Amino acid sequence: MARAKRRFVGNQVYHVLNRGNGRIGIFSAAEDYQAFEAILRQAVERFSMPLCCYCLMPNHWHLCVWPRQGQGEDVSAFMQWLTLTHTRRWHACHGTTGHGHLYQGRFKSFPVQGDGHILKVFRYVEQNALRAKLVSAAENWPYGSLWRREHVPLADRPWLSDWPVPQPSDWLESVNRIPDAAQLEALRLASQRGRPFGSRAWTVDTASRLGLESSLRLRGRPPLKRSAAAALEVDFTPVKGT
Repeated sequence: MARAKRRFVGNQVYHVLNRGNGRIGIFSAAEDYQAFEAILRQAVERFSMPLCCYCLMPNHWHLCVWPRQGQGEDVSAFMQWLTLTHTRRWHACHGTTGHGHLYQGRFKSFPVQGDGHILKVFRYVEQNALRAKLVSAAENWPYGSLWRREHVPLADRPWLSDWPVPQPSDWLESVNRIPDAAQLEALRLASQRGRPFGSRAWTVDTASRLGLESSLRLRGRPPLKRSAAAALEVDFTPVKGT
């Protein structure tokens, strides 16, 4: 059965994620990370895709993009070009052309409500290396947007976009503070299921508009014969304040 085409709309922040096939490492040396960042910059410039933040990890990566009005349809093309170009160059560099897939499949994504939920997702992305205990402070991980904003002059990072909400003055302190387990679980669930991340009402409405109703259902059970709102009441982890 053909996979359903995902729908993206403009003026909407999306978290996107992809992993190495079988969770294999895709970045093992500084050159691997730097090569991907170069391709990422090319993709941003090629598609004029606003990139708010990102973080590269040994076997996966996170991006937060903010397609503007009329750019919704560009998200899939942007991601396809990014992953295909990286796969080809990675195999060429490692001498493994024709030796299987680099990525687990097509990328995962979820839309984010345009309020404080954006900051929760951005923090989740930029503190990845800290949560994985790869660094003692999030800003010390050199392969992400947080490090670039802290160490690279603004004029030398034009491919990083502004944000749809103001960056808090205590952002570094916030990124270095790990959220409680309930909020982390809600974010992981959104990543795994493609579930919109926001308030209860916004999540149900957005899932309906974008054809994401299945992301609200419990796994391992047939579709529930009730409203999406009722399903969400059963399978929703509350998000506490930032």
